[in-house]
Amino acid sequence: MIPESRTVPRHVAIIMDGNGRWANRRLLPRVAGHRRGVEAVRASVKASIEQGVEYLTLFAFSSENWRRPADEVSILMELFARALEQEVAKLHKNGIRFRVVGDTARFDRRIRDLVSDGELLTAANTRLTLTIAANYGGRWDIAQAARAYFAEHPEALAEDRVLVPEALEPYLAMAYAPEPDLFIRTGGEQRISNFLLWQLAYTELYFTDLLWPDFDAAALDAAIESYATRERRYGRTSEQLQAQTEMQAQDA
Repeated sequence: MIPESRTVPRHVAIIMDGNGRWANRRLLPRVAGHRRGVEAVRASVKASIEQGVEYLTLFAFSSENWRRPADEVSILMELFARALEQEVAKLHKNGIRFRVVGDTARFDRRIRDLVSDGELLTAANTRLTLTIAANYGGRWDIAQAARAYFAEHPEALAEDRVLVPEALEPYLAMAYAPEPDLFIRTGGEQRISNFLLWQLAYTELYFTDLLWPDFDAAALDAAIESYATRERRYGRTSEQLQAQTEMQAQDA
């Protein structure tokens, strides 16, 4: 099914890159950049609501980030726990649904409980769905979806059965959300780094040199303005899009 054409993306996914470099440029410890990054998360949530975005997904900690120095990983885990303790109640008060996707089994019990409690508390909220990808990897997501599908449908392993991609979609970690319309990466790097590999197939990509702690409402506005100029064809021609637009105008 081809998504409805919109000037404001329904779903925005962001890789929040540059916290460490932001701190280094100011001769501050890296943890200062991560703390400032939490403030940027608050600003992006607020700006997303104001823009009319319905789903905001933030890549907070990849499955590859465990390779970082142990002391930095420890600091990140503590910041994550504190953010959960301090922010989830505010999200709930503002009608925001909170979700975490990723292999959470590796986190300690405190974080797992905070995640579970936060998801339960905010489950009925509809103003915005904020998803945090933590210990997440796109390859992991596809693999776990395949495992779950074949566990539930062992007959699909028969040699004469054809596996269509759509069969796996209900088992992906973000099956509850539409695929992202707009992907943003801060920090100047231009790659998707194993983030939502399946879901980004037709997503518009936007890269900015801004470091994540400097990403504010104006920066999100600029990304959305860029998105609004894109022609999303999904394999069709521009002429087909124009004909569809004219038909929709006649039916209105």
